This record gives sequence, structure tokens and C-alpha cells, in this order.
Amino acid sequence: MRKATNIYKALSDPNRLRILMMLKKKPMCVCEIVEILDLANSTVSKHLSILRNANLIIDEKDGRWVNYQLADISESQDIDFVLSHLAKQLDGDDQIKKDSARLKHVDRYLICATPAATTGETE
Repeated sequence: MRKATNIYKALSDPNRLRILMMLKKKPMCVCEIVEILDLANSTVSKHLSILRNANLIIDEKDGRWVNYQLADISESQDIDFVLSHLAKQLDGDDQIKKDSARLKHVDRYLICATPAATTGETE
């Protein structure tokens, strides 16, 4: 019962649902998610932690970024069922559509750049 409780608790927040729907489209780093959700980095990190603890997402280091992506649904019929149902429920949602449109234009190389990288200065 604990597994099911963790999954449904993780799904009980609109921002976490938005994150899952974005990750359904492509893996993303924190700064990309922050840009689309317009939330503080710490808030997004907390949401990601809750989703990761429910085994809905995984993270993978990629150079200077940590990419978040949906967990491998082939490993869990429960997660496959939940995410499939969720996608059907949210497919026509206006906020999800707006997020998808913004997702197409988010560029981690621009938004995640350090001030030194954007000005050409060295540290």
C-alpha cells in the first residue's frame, strides 16, 4: 500500500503533473523546468524529489546538467497505468498545452548559462 500511496501523493500537486507531462515530451534539466513553471529553483527541486521518491522519474548526470526523465514504465505496470491515464486526462488541458508550446522554445544553453558564460568573462 505504501507504493500506491507515494504515487498518488506525488500526483496530488498540479505543478508535479505539469512536470510529468513535460518529461513525457523530453528529458529536462532543473533550469528548463524552472523556466516553464516560473517557480523558484528550490520549489522545483522539491517537486522533483517527490516524483523521484515515488519512482515516477529518474535523473541522470549529463556533463554539467542533471537530466530528469520519466521512469522506465516497462519496469512497473502500476506506473505505466497511472501515467497513461494521466496523459489521457490532461491531454486537452490549457495549461499543459501552454507548457508544451513553451517547451519547444526553452534552450538550456541560454537559460542555464552562468553570468561569466554569457558575458565571455572568466572566473
